[in-house]
Amino acid sequence: MTLSIRTKLFLALAGTGVLVALAMLAGLRWSFERGLVELVQGREEARIAAIAGRLAETYRRDGGWEGLRQDRRLWVQTLFERPGDLETQAGSAPGRPRGPPPGAGLGRWLRGDDRRHQHPDPEGPGAWPPHRALDAQFPQPLPLRLMLLDADGDPVYGRPSLLAGTRRYPVTLDGTRVGELALLPGPAVADLVELRFQERFGTALAAIALGVIALAAAIALPFARRLVRPVLRFQNTARRLAAGDLQARTAATGNDELARLGRDLDTLAATLEANEQARRRWAADISHELRTPLGLLRAEIEALQDGVRPLDSAALDALHGDTLRLKRLVDDLYDLSLTDLGAQGYRRVETDPAEVLREDCDSFRPQFTAAGLTLTLDARLTQPVAIQADPQRLSQLFRNLIGNSLRYTDPGGGLAVSLGRAGDWLWIDFQDGPPGVPSEALPRLFERLYRVDGSRSRDTGGAGLGLAIARNICQAHGGRIEANHAPQGGLWVHLELPIPCARPS
Repeated sequence: MTLSIRTKLFLALAGTGVLVALAMLAGLRWSFERGLVELVQGREEARIAAIAGRLAETYRRDGGWEGLRQDRRLWVQTLFERPGDLETQAGSAPGRPRGPPPGAGLGRWLRGDDRRHQHPDPEGPGAWPPHRALDAQFPQPLPLRLMLLDADGDPVYGRPSLLAGTRRYPVTLDGTRVGELALLPGPAVADLVELRFQERFGTALAAIALGVIALAAAIALPFARRLVRPVLRFQNTARRLAAGDLQARTAATGNDELARLGRDLDTLAATLEANEQARRRWAADISHELRTPLGLLRAEIEALQDGVRPLDSAALDALHGDTLRLKRLVDDLYDLSLTDLGAQGYRRVETDPAEVLREDCDSFRPQFTAAGLTLTLDARLTQPVAIQADPQRLSQLFRNLIGNSLRYTDPGGGLAVSLGRAGDWLWIDFQDGPPGVPSEALPRLFERLYRVDGSRSRDTGGAGLGLAIARNICQAHGGRIEANHAPQGGLWVHLELPIPCARPS
C-alpha cells in the first residue's frame, strides 16, 4: 500500500506529538512518583523518630525493656500511636498511652494470631511482626515492619530470622543508645490513602495522555493538509507543463523552502517557454533563410527554361554563386547545431593563440587590400603564451570575427586587432571602422540568425550565424566574448581566453 504525502505528514506530525506527549507524561509520572516516595520516606522517618521517642520515654519510666516486653498492648499502642495522641490520664503513669486511638483496630494484633494459639511461635512470645502480617499479600504499613532491639542487639519485639537486610534507627535516651529499631524492607508507598492517591493520579495521567494524543491528531490533520496544499499545486503545474501548457505557474508566495521551490518551478516554466519560443523563431528563421536563395535559384532556372534568359556561361556562373551561398548557409547551420549540442570535436593541444591569429590575419590581408581596407595586428606580449586549445577551432573563431569585419566595414576603413595578457587571461580585441551598431542591438549580436538592419544586411552575404558560432567556440574553451562600440566608429569585439597554470610574466 502506497501512502500519500499527506498521510505521511499526518502520521509524522501526529506521531511526533504522541511521542512528545508520552515522554512528558512519563517524565511527569517519574517525577511525581519520586516526589511521592521522598515525601513518604520523610513522613516514615518522622514516624520512626516519634516511635523511637515514645520508646525512649517508656524505657525511662520502666528503667529498661522488661515492662514493655511483658506488655504487648503497650508495644502495639506505641507503634500505632500518632503524635499528639499521648495523653496523661488521672491515676495513670505520666507518658503512658491512655489506650488505642479511635479506629486504630489493634485488637487482632493484641490477640495474636490463630497459629500462636494452636502452636507456640518458635521465635518466642516477642516475635514481631505476627504471622498473619507476614503471610498477607497486600503491602504492610510501617508499624508491622518495625522490630525493637535492645542495646546488645537482642530482639525485644522482633524475629531474628528477619534482621538481615533491615535498616537500623537508634533509640537514645539522654544521648545514650538504649536500643534500636529495625525496619523491614517494604514498598515505598504502603499507606492506603497514599495508594489511592497514586492510583487516581495514574488514572488522571492516562486520561491526559489520551486527550493529548487526540489533540495532536486534531492539530496534525489540518497542518498536514496545509503543508501538502502547495505540493499539490506544484504537482498540478508540473503536469500542465508536461502536457505542453508552458504558461502554467505555481504563483508561490512566502519565503520558506516550499515557496522557493515554487519560484524555481516558475523559473523553469519560464525558461521552457522562452526556449520553445526560441525554437519556433529558430525554425521560422531557418525556413526564411533557405527560402530566399532557393527562390532565387528557382526563378533563375525557370527563366532559363522559358527562354527569358539565355543559357550561357554568365547564367551558369550566377546559378553557381547562388548554390555556393546556399551551401555556406547550410554549412554554417550545421556548425552552429554542432556547437550548440557540444558535439563538435575539440582536440586540445598546447597552442599559441598569437601564432594562430597572425596566420589568419596574413591570409585575410590580400582580401582586405582588395576591398580598400586595412588590417593591422598588435601583439602586446613580452613572451609567447601557450594555452590548451584546438587550433582549428580557434582559427575558425578568429576567421569568423575577421570575416565579419571584412563584409561589413565601409571602404577606407579597416580592422585593428590587438592581443595582450592580463593576469591569467589572454585578451584579444577586434575593432573595425564604420558603420557602427546601434546600442540596442549590441546584446543580440551573438544570437543566431540575428542581423542588424541597414548596412549589415543579407545583401553582403552574411547569414547571421558567424558571431553565434564564435560565441560557442569561445565558451567551449572556457572564455568569454562581448561586443561594444569601437572608438573608430564600428564594432569592438572583446575576447578573453583562460591561461591554465599561469605564471607571472
